[in-house]
Amino acid sequence: MNIGLFFGSFNPIHNGHLIIANMILQKTSLKQIWFVVSPQSPFKKANNLLKEHDRLFLVKLAIENNLNFRASDIEFVLPKPSYTIDTLTHLKEKYPKHTFSIIMGGDNLTSLHKWKNADIILRDYSIYVYNRNRETNPYSESKNIHFLQFPQLDISATFIREAIKEGLSVQYFLPNNVWEYIQENNYYKK
Repeated sequence: MNIGLFFGSFNPIHNGHLIIANMILQKTSLKQIWFVVSPQSPFKKANNLLKEHDRLFLVKLAIENNLNFRASDIEFVLPKPSYTIDTLTHLKEKYPKHTFSIIMGGDNLTSLHKWKNADIILRDYSIYVYNRNRETNPYSESKNIHFLQFPQLDISATFIREAIKEGLSVQYFLPNNVWEYIQENNYYKK
């Protein structure tokens, strides 16, 4: 099965993530999308992250009615910080019958050269890129990079966390069950 891996801290998962995943599923040969919750990205500070199991639970809530989406905690058992190449290697060993592709925003593509073993990722894996700000492709020679165009969604988890901290409603930025759970548990208010 051809599976797209949508990596992220999902702090929290929001409708923008879900819209992107849904569009990618419709426009590619991917059969499933796995939301890989990263305990800690090597490029982000951990001090403003909800606990990894809380973020995983929010992802599970958000995708509970979509059989083509799956929440993955695979990086929870791998060394931290999480490196994509290590996760891909682990998944390839664990699920040898599956083919894995990477889903990322254009902003991540521009920093791909900083990733551990970026050359191997570029050589061995398809990468589906959704443009956020009409970024250019620094890897135009790579046959494994596929740009997908659809309307821009300027929704960010940072904005959502800051709005909650300010006491603003972000109800329509999140699936209803995720919004309710965040409110019930007072997430992001501090």
